[in-house]
Amino acid sequence: MTAFDTTKRHLGQGLFAHPLGVNCGAIGVAEEPGQAEARDGRFLNGLRRAVELGANLLDTADCYGAGHAERMLGRLLREHPDQGLLTSSKVGHLRGSAPHAYADRHIHHQFQQTLENLYAEELDLYTLDSWDFGPQDRYLGSAIDQMHTLRELGAVRAIGLRGPHVPYGATPEERDASAARFLYLFQIVKPNIVWTRFNALTPVITLEGEDLFAFTARLGVGLVLAAPLAHGVLAGRAPRITTPNLGASGLPPGNRGLTPDRVARVTAGMEALRVHFGDEQGTLTRLALLSCLQRADHCAAVVGFTSKAQVEESFGCLSGPALTATELQVIDAAYADLRADIEEQPRRRVPHAART
Repeated sequence: MTAFDTTKRHLGQGLFAHPLGVNCGAIGVAEEPGQAEARDGRFLNGLRRAVELGANLLDTADCYGAGHAERMLGRLLREHPDQGLLTSSKVGHLRGSAPHAYADRHIHHQFQQTLENLYAEELDLYTLDSWDFGPQDRYLGSAIDQMHTLRELGAVRAIGLRGPHVPYGATPEERDASAARFLYLFQIVKPNIVWTRFNALTPVITLEGEDLFAFTARLGVGLVLAAPLAHGVLAGRAPRITTPNLGASGLPPGNRGLTPDRVARVTAGMEALRVHFGDEQGTLTRLALLSCLQRADHCAAVVGFTSKAQVEESFGCLSGPALTATELQVIDAAYADLRADIEEQPRRRVPHAART
């Protein structure tokens, strides 16, 4: 069997990332009073372990815990000043006292605070994390100007744009609208990298007749894939963040649509994968991660975590063989059924034997 290739991947602008990085979104999620110190210790240990295992793409955002996740990551960066770690942060959901998160020089202000939080002098990737640019896109031009200026000054190496995103189980109309909006923003923002939620459950969106992987490869744009485990569902765990908590914490609704009923249907639907590949610890995680990472070599994935053990499970999946073409076909067929099961109007399921 061919081993999975863990060679660093070129995302653009001279940024080379290990295929698997970490996302710090869970660091910003509130827990019970009095548990913050223990929580921070667990996350810091998880970050340290990820770096030990080869991760160099560390992904956060100013809205994760209103800067707390950035400050936690900053502690790690001070421990590894010369290790060539790639810092990725995002802007677009916190407006503070500004009229809008993208108003006037607010991006510049947020960027300076992000650098202070991270104890950094520059960012490798800075992403426009929201498509809301105010009424009639009032602040879009200013946002583009500020991002391009940061790149020209060398304060940011690569500009990112959030990819086409719709709720799990989105309708065809929602998918078409998201594709059209993304294409419009992509053409005028001219990002170096697209940061997007992507996993086996995300609705398939077509861009100029291509999927997102082919579209970005053709245009020489890198991809960062977030939530490859669908917030733990594809690893056989319950979602680590619920929709109400996301709303309370101010985080974007990344798992909107993952209702308890849909989670239950997905969990039951993964039985076919367990039967085919076995039910050993980490098997479902491996299938979910490798089926994302083997789609293209210009992408890297970032996994969320709440403990060092979860980090070790995710990175352990890359130490074995790559998935074969036959295995990928089996996985794709099973995942297609899972997506059908969480659509608002599920399509008629086609038996595997009838597929070509």
